[in-house]
Amino acid sequence: MMAYRSSRTSRTRVRCCIFFVLLCIIGLIVLGVLLSGTSNCKDGFRHAAVAADTATCSEVGKSMLQNGGSAVDSAIAALLCTSLLNPQSMGIGGGVIFNIYEASGKVTIINARETVPQNTPEFLRNCTGFLNLGSLWIGVPGEIRGYEEAHKRFGKLPWKTLFQPSIKLAREGFPVSRVLSAFLSHLQPFLNKTNLRELFFKTGMILKEEDTLKFQKLADTLEIIAENGANAFYEGQLAEDLVKDIKELGGYLTTEDLKNFKVKVEQPLQLKIGDNKLYVPPPPIAGAILGFILNIMKGYQLNPDSLMKNNVLTTYHRFIEALKMANGQKLKIKDPKFSNRTQNDAALLISDKFADFARSQIQDDQTHPFPYYGVSPSFDSTGTTHISIIDKDGNSVSVTSTINSIFGAMMYSRRTGIILNNQLSDFCGRATHVSPGEQPPSSMTPAILVSSSNRPILVIGGSGGSMITGATALAMVNYLWLGQDLKEAIKAQVVHVNSKNEVQFEKDFDPVLKQELISIGHNVTKNPYFFNVVNAISSNGKCFRAVSDQRKDGQPAGY
Repeated sequence: MMAYRSSRTSRTRVRCCIFFVLLCIIGLIVLGVLLSGTSNCKDGFRHAAVAADTATCSEVGKSMLQNGGSAVDSAIAALLCTSLLNPQSMGIGGGVIFNIYEASGKVTIINARETVPQNTPEFLRNCTGFLNLGSLWIGVPGEIRGYEEAHKRFGKLPWKTLFQPSIKLAREGFPVSRVLSAFLSHLQPFLNKTNLRELFFKTGMILKEEDTLKFQKLADTLEIIAENGANAFYEGQLAEDLVKDIKELGGYLTTEDLKNFKVKVEQPLQLKIGDNKLYVPPPPIAGAILGFILNIMKGYQLNPDSLMKNNVLTTYHRFIEALKMANGQKLKIKDPKFSNRTQNDAALLISDKFADFARSQIQDDQTHPFPYYGVSPSFDSTGTTHISIIDKDGNSVSVTSTINSIFGAMMYSRRTGIILNNQLSDFCGRATHVSPGEQPPSSMTPAILVSSSNRPILVIGGSGGSMITGATALAMVNYLWLGQDLKEAIKAQVVHVNSKNEVQFEKDFDPVLKQELISIGHNVTKNPYFFNVVNAISSNGKCFRAVSDQRKDGQPAGY
């Protein structure tokens, strides 16, 4: 009996030892996986990420995600923050485009771009001017209605919560950034002649870097909207105050224009990029133009060798020619509600067949005068902001917002603190007929690239007015085909083709390559103001790598 018990005890001990060893092995495996995941995610984020124009606003977006908010909650909070820190770029007096991807695979476009007021200015039908500023160019703001629609469909946190960080910033103030200071300094002679002087001058001097900037009246407005919802902006006392100010400034906007503003909830355009699907907004947003450029370039079978010494000239020449071809198609980007051909034109633009035809018209050893491309010179704009977000559930938002030019119409509403857009100038040179309620064409291109397994692998978009589409396309070409990581792809020096098909190079662009491109025949002009900024997030399924463009001193956030 004792021997039996001893044998049984021995077997029990052996089993315990084996079990302990197995536990250790499993523990080591789990630890290895965790450490491997951590090392693979160096300089990235494991759960969620936000790429906005500033570190402060990226952190605001991150805080919403960490508090249980959705990607849309994060986007709205980060946009409200950006309207304060970069008031030259966007604000609640402008318009916004959301490209929203749900982890289930569904994509929704929320278009809250500004519209033409009922009292349509006659000069819009034949305007061709440059820097169309002032009250006559103010479109009906759609920003807050856009936030409302996005939050209603995809928000998790209370509406009020999204406004709190920005109300605090506006009320207590924040340091003027290097970027905002540069704009204020450069535009000081213009600002000094407008009522924006009341916001950006102190004791007769323009605000400088690190000076404290406050928006007290705008803080009041944000509090009212936070407490009472979007209707407070479009139908309440705020609406009346806004219209009074615009009329006193000489504008056309009415309370009926605000009351009647409607958001468009639409399906995206979709095209294939290899095995992946690219989702972009339909017209009057420039998603089809971005798709057209990428379709042309994918036909060249690009790879990292395309940037080698013997190939780089041809690669950049082809890209420039693709941009010129795209310029010739921009007249097709119109509000489909007011143009019967727009939807068919957009479908053609993103087709492989049309890209093949365009590519066949590109010669590697020459370029052509702008009539060859069907280009009609138009007004080149500048402002805008973009934010890219992926949350812990794999939901993604690519959102672009604008007041159009730098500081929009160069005026603000004193009663509400809202800086006003000059969005109607986007019709100039691109429309022969303009109707009340119509949205102007746009260069904005918030895009989302999704894998064949419905996983978002790139959320991207840009700011910089007319430079947006080309800069976003170049970053995508660099990242998808030329072997550059996302940071390199965005940092790369940009070549821009303006509305006259003049080629312009960012200041540190390779001078030898630039001269070789000139020798082919490209008409090169100087542009000292490159405002192109791209913010993006890539994902490999384990790690999010977020990049906020350093051209605007951007910094992403995540966890």
